[in-house]
Amino acid sequence: MSIAADWYYIGHYGQLGPLTLDQMEELVAGGVIDRDTYVWKQGLPDWMPAGRTPEISSMFMDAQPNVAPPPPPSPGARKAAPADPYGAVAGMSQQAAPSTPSYGTASPFSAPADLSMQMAGMSPYGSQRSDRSRILAGILQLIIPGVGRIYLGFSAIGVLQLVLSLCGVGFIWSFIDGILILVGNVRMDGYGRQLGD
Repeated sequence: MSIAADWYYIGHYGQLGPLTLDQMEELVAGGVIDRDTYVWKQGLPDWMPAGRTPEISSMFMDAQPNVAPPPPPSPGARKAAPADPYGAVAGMSQQAAPSTPSYGTASPFSAPADLSMQMAGMSPYGSQRSDRSRILAGILQLIIPGVGRIYLGFSAIGVLQLVLSLCGVGFIWSFIDGILILVGNVRMDGYGRQLGD
């Protein structure tokens, strides 16, 4: 290998070098330089991909992959059944699934699980009851602006009402909000749990 340090390459941080051919080989083996990395040395007309230079392209054949192969399957392991895109959604058995070919396992329009629960009107806490009292929250809201909302777990709304009460608007908003809480228009606390009386 050449001892002269006359090689350069363009990495993530710009042009690096000069490097010897031995150093370039180490970078190829380490995966830092791949076939598409631009390299240059004196005598080359312009920057070119490393896989197209005669001195470096042979290094890619010698370089071992950095990723370790997966372990072999255990002798008693059973083959997993293929995913059934129809049975899982509609609750059908595998035999009852339509024989239409599947062109992908995931739809680009499928919603995430937490969004699906919100769209179905379900709380992530299920049907869990809140430990907060709707009546106490309404009374607190009528007496001190925003405190009832903070008590229910709606901290941002409560603080906003408290701050706006300094200029008078918060009192009106908080009073109307307290009445709405008392008559049952607010059915869940800030954590999505069903409010009790």
